[in-house]
Amino acid sequence: MDKTFQPADIETRWYQQWESKGYFQPQGGEPAYSIMIPPPNVTGSLHMGHGFQEAIMDALIRYHRMRGYNTLWQPGTDHAGIATQMVVERQLEAQGLSRHDLGRDRFIEKVWEWKEQSGGQITQQLRRLGASPDWSRERFTMDEGLSKAVQEVFIRLYREGLIYRGKRLVNWDPALHTAVSDLEVLSEEEQGSLWHFRYPLSSGEGHLTVATTRPETMLGDTAVAVHPEDERYAHLVGQTIALPLTGREIPIIADDYVDREFGTGCVKITPAHDFNDYEMGKRHNLPVINILDDNAALNGEVPAPYRGLDRFDARKQVVADLEALGLVDKIEPHTLKVPRGDRSGVVIEPYLTDQWYVDAKTLAKPAIEAVENGDIQFVPKQWENTYYAWMRDIQDWCISRQLWWGHRIPAWYDGAGNIYVGENEAAVRADNKLGDDVSLQQDEDVLDTWFSSALWTFSTLGWPEETPELATFHPSSVLVTGFDIIFFWVARMIMMTLHFRKEVPFHTVYVHGLVRDAEGQKMSKSKGNVLDPIDLIDGIELESLVSKRTAGMMQPQLAAKIEKATRKQFPEGIAAYGTDALRFTYYSLASTGRDIRFDIGRIEGFRNFCNKIWNAARYVMMNCEGQDCDQNNSGEVELSLADRWIIGELQQTEAAVARAVEAYRFDHASQALYEFIWNQYCDWYLELSKPVLWDDNASEAAKRGTRRTLIRVLEAALRLLHPFMPFITEEVWQAVAPLAGKSGATIMLQPYPVSEGESVDSAANADIEWLKGVIVGLRNIRGEMNIPPGKALTALLRNGGESDKTRLEHNATALKKLARLDDIRFVADGEEAPVAATALVGDLEILVPMADLIDKDAELQRLAKEIEKLEKELSRIEGKLSNSAFIDKAPEAVVAKEREKQQAQQMALGKLREQEQRIAQM
Repeated sequence: MDKTFQPADIETRWYQQWESKGYFQPQGGEPAYSIMIPPPNVTGSLHMGHGFQEAIMDALIRYHRMRGYNTLWQPGTDHAGIATQMVVERQLEAQGLSRHDLGRDRFIEKVWEWKEQSGGQITQQLRRLGASPDWSRERFTMDEGLSKAVQEVFIRLYREGLIYRGKRLVNWDPALHTAVSDLEVLSEEEQGSLWHFRYPLSSGEGHLTVATTRPETMLGDTAVAVHPEDERYAHLVGQTIALPLTGREIPIIADDYVDREFGTGCVKITPAHDFNDYEMGKRHNLPVINILDDNAALNGEVPAPYRGLDRFDARKQVVADLEALGLVDKIEPHTLKVPRGDRSGVVIEPYLTDQWYVDAKTLAKPAIEAVENGDIQFVPKQWENTYYAWMRDIQDWCISRQLWWGHRIPAWYDGAGNIYVGENEAAVRADNKLGDDVSLQQDEDVLDTWFSSALWTFSTLGWPEETPELATFHPSSVLVTGFDIIFFWVARMIMMTLHFRKEVPFHTVYVHGLVRDAEGQKMSKSKGNVLDPIDLIDGIELESLVSKRTAGMMQPQLAAKIEKATRKQFPEGIAAYGTDALRFTYYSLASTGRDIRFDIGRIEGFRNFCNKIWNAARYVMMNCEGQDCDQNNSGEVELSLADRWIIGELQQTEAAVARAVEAYRFDHASQALYEFIWNQYCDWYLELSKPVLWDDNASEAAKRGTRRTLIRVLEAALRLLHPFMPFITEEVWQAVAPLAGKSGATIMLQPYPVSEGESVDSAANADIEWLKGVIVGLRNIRGEMNIPPGKALTALLRNGGESDKTRLEHNATALKKLARLDDIRFVADGEEAPVAATALVGDLEILVPMADLIDKDAELQRLAKEIEKLEKELSRIEGKLSNSAFIDKAPEAVVAKEREKQQAQQMALGKLREQEQRIAQM
């Protein structure tokens, strides 16, 4: 083994070998365990959320693979209709072309060319993360098999009356000219205005005042609504308004949706341009007047002066015209949530168009029952409530998109507007006995990408064919996903799978949290706090990091702010931490909470953990290589107290990890592994092995027992750790395994350690805890009294019982070596104890005589300087915290950090003063 652990030297090498040897493929046998990867967009790149999610899935897969399950992790990517079309359209724009210049067929060819050349970058990044899906089975939502499944589902649902075409409101992106899902709409607070308009009563006897944030929509108003119990307006219900600028009269209606406490209690109703108004319009049979075209410009339904105006230009004109008529009551600043397309960035409009819909209410009923009866379980369980809330109030699902890239809807229209659905035009003509004289035109729209991904668990396994893979791996075992797509993807998979397979798509839904920065802020480019998992693995220089974070920013001030913050946070760039350290950081944070705060300090700690494992392995190899480690199980060994103890600790750790993985508590699993490997094995057991291995008087059977324990516990710990840290465990295992009597091409196909509870030696545990307590007590005295580590001490014990004396007798040699002692003994009866520093282990008192160990005056001077330094720092912090301006203006996290510093300084100061007092009394 090399002197130092260099992750870059081993990670790519091992991954290429694993993949080329086919180790990720199912190994056959029973039982089966499968996970379907949430398909990332083919245009995407790995972000922290992906990294966290994939690390969780890979740990589950590697764990069950080693447990002997026939394991399949199904990979694939989503065709990402809008995002992919935008990428290719931008490439065409750079050449001075549009997709319309090419035509639909040639444009689709261009998209496929891009996909083959540049798509799928994220799958290479997943490899860098150590993900171990069966790449030989990789699927794409537009490949031939999945396209066949999508077409089959659409046709069957249409023929069953569960898919229909209708005119309804959708989220419309005026830049992309397509409907978009709620998930593709980002609503963030922006500063706007609230306009108060006077609508004259048709009777000429006064007016009603309404408030709106979108003045241009008043041209499509078809009613004014008030609350039915609002006494101010009860006498006006049934009368009409003379709608300004339009020459139309509209009714005053009563509806309990109206909040009479908001504004004037009067609400303008525009059914064609507001989702709530649309529902109210249906309740009151109001006309639905669409005043926009596909570009969000005003159309022929509005008076001539406004036709053709962009919606925002029309807004200005409407306000100006109403002001000229004296109908603007007031204009107030107003903070509102503005919906913008996540791809285009433009304001989304509620828009009335013809679209295709799925009857979601019918499909939802069995999907709700599947969770109610326990066929599907959510972890954490509270997410079931979110699922129920959405599903019990579900609306029909708009599945059509006005794009060219995607699964084209298999529907044709004749000149009379009749709809024919089938596999292709020839099948439609044959099924409907249509002659060549009937002209047919295929629907121009494509299906929403969520439609194809809703079939993911079974379409990837070969459906509609009844394949062996379907029979073996479906339903899948667990779905690992974020809470934000429970409705958009999880629920739709459940609905579709139950309908077409008559079984659930998965048994468990593990819902993980969102990865945020160390302060709990959402990671975003505009905040300059985005971390790239690949940068954390491979490292990145400061200038490259700055360039990456500020790339494409249109606001120079924001770019400068982010650059400054980046240079302050990472003055030397980001170090290369390696994949294993990043993955283990993810697991340490994977509690069942909603938010995950990623602190880069943690990954530094886990890089040190990797180094600790590496150095421990080198120590073991140096002491075991070429030696008799009882590889052949001769049984001629003598196990020391420490050997028996560490074997028991291993058993308990194996049980703890198994319980944690079963409960999806990866934070508990990682904590148990870290505690055992770092604290118990590396810090204590390796030290406890030295008195045996380095003692010329120790028997060969004792040395053989310690070497066997050293190597076997390390080998088992590597297998235990492998699902979480795949690379370092593979590299070290290859060196360690032969000495432990193990053979095999890879650790990933070795059996996972399983606890044998009867191996836990409680007596050995108690004795080692006593030994550790004495050593820690002696080390604390050294630290507190500033005694050099190499200085040999004399230690005295008193007030102990018979068990303490017995333990000292058995462990005196180990104590002398590990605590650097000349002598350790009990104070004799009647013997006067000298002036000493003390520590306690239960009732046992440890005394270290101070004569000749320290210069009392020099030590008091040193302590006085330390105390003065701490007092100054504490005074500075307390001054800051007593400053009301700081408390009021500083972020909550900054104030909390200062309070933590204050508490730490107070504790440190207290300890130094105690120490000063003790030395002064000597």
